[in-house]
Amino acid sequence: MTTKASAPQALGYIGVHAKDLGDWTRYGTGLLGLQRVDRSRSSLAFRMDDRKQRIVVDADGGEGISFFGWEVADAAALDALAGHLEAREIKVAHGTRTLADERRVKDLIVLADPLGNRLEFFHSAETTTEPFKPGRSISGFRTGPLGLGHVVLNVDNRETIDKLMAFYRDTLGFRLTDYYDHPFVARFLHLNPRHHSLAFIQTGKNTVHHIMMELFSFDDVGQAYDIALGEEGRVGVTLGRHTSDFITSFYSFTPSAFMVEYGWGARSIDVDTWQAAERKEGPSMWGHDRVWLSKEDSEKARALRLKNAAEGYRRPVQVMEGNYQVMAGVCPWWDAVKAKTAAQ
Repeated sequence: MTTKASAPQALGYIGVHAKDLGDWTRYGTGLLGLQRVDRSRSSLAFRMDDRKQRIVVDADGGEGISFFGWEVADAAALDALAGHLEAREIKVAHGTRTLADERRVKDLIVLADPLGNRLEFFHSAETTTEPFKPGRSISGFRTGPLGLGHVVLNVDNRETIDKLMAFYRDTLGFRLTDYYDHPFVARFLHLNPRHHSLAFIQTGKNTVHHIMMELFSFDDVGQAYDIALGEEGRVGVTLGRHTSDFITSFYSFTPSAFMVEYGWGARSIDVDTWQAAERKEGPSMWGHDRVWLSKEDSEKARALRLKNAAEGYRRPVQVMEGNYQVMAGVCPWWDAVKAKTAAQ
């Protein structure tokens, strides 16, 4: 395994295959609220914070994600990671100066994971003092040391998940957050206080399932949901709340055949004390109807949610200072939670 100093720290950027830049401009700015940055006639980029770019879209006629950029601390960490991988006979290519300039980073290395996904590990991404100008009125994205968000990969079978776990956890230093085997196999891994930066779900195919973006305001999410509901076929997963990271979110189909989870209120974990555990509550506390599921699988997912409701499965809303107001009155449920915690 890598040392803590050389392990990746966050998901820094992604590249996207596209058939049409116009579709991505309308989706990226009009629904997600990203800021478009022009690059060339065949590519564009999007900002979501002080970084010069977070998402790069190339009109190459394809679909899906073309590369994942994982951030390390500095040049020494990148060199240590490269040496660690090469010592394990993993093929590593050192990025050219031209490629580093295109990615707006100081230096990077390139390799492939067991599924052939292109991974780029980099340090020192370029920032700008120019304020982020969202494509629509939003409060902004929760990024910083947590990174862009997270990515979830579809995986064909359990054997492949085991290979990916060996690579990402045992070789690269990702850490297991939690997991479940029902209603399907899923593994969640973290790099920082974000509950997971990477996850694998067994679906019978090997593709990108979704990336997640987290907003500062719940209203940002609700207003995007209104926009998505007005576009036929745009919503992939209805509004709901996850049992894993407690985020309230919905999913929309991108023009490139994967989804974006758009959410608010994800919890932070303490990476130094966190203990991985099995989750048995299913993926969601409520909502999150998946439009692509069979009737049988939809009924199974709904049964799990109704079981959670019947058993009183609740979790506190995750908020930041300045983003809430305390109401007057009492809350018997929360008082009971605090009493139970104090007694432990």
